[in-house]
Amino acid sequence: MTPTTAARTAPGTARGAARGTVQGTARRAHGAWNTAAALLILAVLLFPVYWMLVTALQPSSGIDVDWFPTDPGLDSFRKALDSQGGSLLTSLGVALGAVAVCLALAAPAAYGLAQFSLRGGQAVVFTTLITQMVPGIVIANALYSAYAELRLVNSYLGLILADASLGLPFSIVLLRAFMVSIPGEVVEAALVDGANRFTAFVRVVLPMSRNALITAGLFTFLFAWSDFMFALTLNTTDDVKPVTLGIYQFVGAHVSDWGAVMATAVLSAVPAAVLLVVAQKYIAAGITGGSVK
Repeated sequence: MTPTTAARTAPGTARGAARGTVQGTARRAHGAWNTAAALLILAVLLFPVYWMLVTALQPSSGIDVDWFPTDPGLDSFRKALDSQGGSLLTSLGVALGAVAVCLALAAPAAYGLAQFSLRGGQAVVFTTLITQMVPGIVIANALYSAYAELRLVNSYLGLILADASLGLPFSIVLLRAFMVSIPGEVVEAALVDGANRFTAFVRVVLPMSRNALITAGLFTFLFAWSDFMFALTLNTTDDVKPVTLGIYQFVGAHVSDWGAVMATAVLSAVPAAVLLVVAQKYIAAGITGGSVK
């Protein structure tokens, strides 16, 4: 390169470097603003949880709560466990039972809709989606009349079946979207090796659909855990009292003891939060697994 050429190139190089520096600064500033906005949104969303925890830790039972507890105590949690420990166990048993019933029905239904050329299959999927729009109070009232004849009112089985229906449509649609992407050659290879349709479904399809099954089961658990409509409508005694109904009755009886009320709410939120954290990677894979064929 001649000195004349170098002289002409140097200003252009300097301008390019300056432009790159400005663009880099702008990108960093844009990233900082995005991070600040995300943190602000997160703080707003988590503030009710923080306030609930602070109220549960306060030593007194009044409504005057400090922003930062200076003398936290666990008396409210002990009181909540004494009064709502049985309801927490009831909710856990009902939610796990609802997950088992829901997956036992949704998995074969989704497999049939995904792998077999059933006449009217698309209409069935569309109708399944429509059932999610039916108000819960309508279903609860209809179920109560049927449960009264079947003697399922005030029973664990009745509440498990009702809560399983909450996650059944979602589970069928989600599992079908995942099972459609399973190559038919995999199932055919199992059939050639001597397996029947049921064995191929259990040993091949279900293991390949693990992420979708975990996702569907988790959402069904959350639906059943947070159910209040069926718990209130299908139970007329305290024989079967989930934690949602227990909190409702606890607030009415201890409206002045907000520490115990908030402690009960914190305890009821712990299982769902733990499951969401543990199954986070499976949820992401299960939701997006059927998007690419």
